[in-house]
Amino acid sequence: MKLRRKSGRDAEEAAPEEVAGETVVDASDDVTDVPAAVPADTDEGPYDADDLPDDGVGRVDLGALLVAPVPGRDLRVQVDEKSGEVKSVVLAGQDGAVELRAYAAPRHGDLWSEVRPQIAADAARRGGTATEQDGPFGTELFCEVQVKTAEGQVGNQASRVIGFNGPRWLLRATFLGRPAVDADALAEWRGAVTSVAVRRGAQAMPVGEALPLTLPEEIKAQAQRAATPGQQTGA
Repeated sequence: MKLRRKSGRDAEEAAPEEVAGETVVDASDDVTDVPAAVPADTDEGPYDADDLPDDGVGRVDLGALLVAPVPGRDLRVQVDEKSGEVKSVVLAGQDGAVELRAYAAPRHGDLWSEVRPQIAADAARRGGTATEQDGPFGTELFCEVQVKTAEGQVGNQASRVIGFNGPRWLLRATFLGRPAVDADALAEWRGAVTSVAVRRGAQAMPVGEALPLTLPEEIKAQAQRAATPGQQTGA
């Protein structure tokens, strides 16, 4: 895994939730030899980490999320430079990206149904729209908001937000680029989400709180150096 500053291109691909002072950790170099394909006879996820099948898929352990690499797509971790907290995991390719976040949920219930109005309200607050629609994973949100590009221009950014209710967790996947607007492109990204495993942990957490994501110690050190003026990142 290597550390690099977020570029203007990355800013355009960023998911709707903004992270100030963000650094991107690129994990692609570490996963080139890890089996990525999910066998056809394996039931799809997302999985609970305690019930992960023996599918032969190598997953990168990022704490609350175990993410399988996808050929042709970079695995990135977004870190808030001010707090040092890992905010999300992103798989990014030439045609789009998917951002993954996991949250604590009640043992019984449908947290995704409760969260959708909050996402819609946030889109409206930003001058955008959010429309519920049926998708391949059930009810999803199609959002459009105005964003400013690295060149200072204003344009519309479309995203497709999908929620997966698990045992005491909710996995939220936000697709950007072609997968957000094209059903065929979304199908090509399906395995990026269905191979993910969520590690909820046994600790008590408020409903809706983000499950903690972690980085290897050497990457934490790189992030700390990047956040300290005058020090080299080594990227």
